Amino acid sequence: MTAGQSTQSGAEYRIEDLAQRSGATVRTIRAYQDRGLLPKPERRGRSNVYGAAHLARLRQIADLLDRGYTLASIKELLQAWDAGRGLGGVLGLVAEVQGPWSDEEATRITRAELDARFGGEPDDEVVADAMELGVLEPVPGRDDEFLVPSPQELAVAVELYAAGVPLSAISGHLRELRGQVEYIACRFLEFTTEHVFARYLGHRPPTDADAAEAAALVRRLRPLAQQTVDAELARAMRLFATRRLQQHLRPDGPPPMASGPRAVALPPETIRAVQGLVGDENTAAFIAAAAEREVKARTLDTLTTTGRCPPDGCQRA
Repeated sequence: MTAGQSTQSGAEYRIEDLAQRSGATVRTIRAYQDRGLLPKPERRGRSNVYGAAHLARLRQIADLLDRGYTLASIKELLQAWDAGRGLGGVLGLVAEVQGPWSDEEATRITRAELDARFGGEPDDEVVADAMELGVLEPVPGRDDEFLVPSPQELAVAVELYAAGVPLSAISGHLRELRGQVEYIACRFLEFTTEHVFARYLGHRPPTDADAAEAAALVRRLRPLAQQTVDAELARAMRLFATRRLQQHLRPDGPPPMASGPRAVALPPETIRAVQGLVGDENTAAFIAAAAEREVKARTLDTLTTTGRCPPDGCQRA
């Protein structure tokens, strides 16, 4: 039997032909069968025969994998599909969540243009750092050109550099800011999941109607996080910038910033206890290390009690 031979029941394939048509390997097809993701083939004598439904199912699985679904989730979705519940709403919800969350459009920039914006001197280390942060992305086949996912972010870096901020400080600030913003995003998702989306996504897989309703809510709520952050950032900037300016305009000037070691008075009994523990030559280092450990411990306690999201993101359903 040849690949795609037409019969009364439609196209039929051997497993090798099905693999070629679908882009999956023979091993993957058999694994999907074992996991219940793919129906068993029809047995014809000594041969297994696959049909158009198998090919369509393999393409469905590939599409869902591309959308970030796990095989376990795909199995639940396909079972719902087989039970007569549509996937249109679910796939629409996925598309809504994975779509752009801002009106910015990516642009391209050449290496020469990039160097010109940052002083005219090529710096491969800085470019590598920008690519690691995702500020720049490589363009396949073009070593002298980059994709800029957020032109606004690059423009901010250019202005900060022009104002005298070193590039290393800009990238360090972006890393710190990104961690804080990811925490805000995670908390907003937890908040909206608990109070809004739980009623639509609390059962798995969601019905087609519930998924469609959740997608509509994503469209409505999408701008709220950015609007809230914009408003609160403006409030905080006004508050703290005013305070900082008042400090600098005081007759005696701003309070001096610590630029080196400072003497701190400690009770004599504390000094003697540390000296007895680690010796006189290690006393200062021990006290500094103990203070640093206490600060870190209190920071961890604060993050734990405030429910900060873990580095791998929110896990709440």
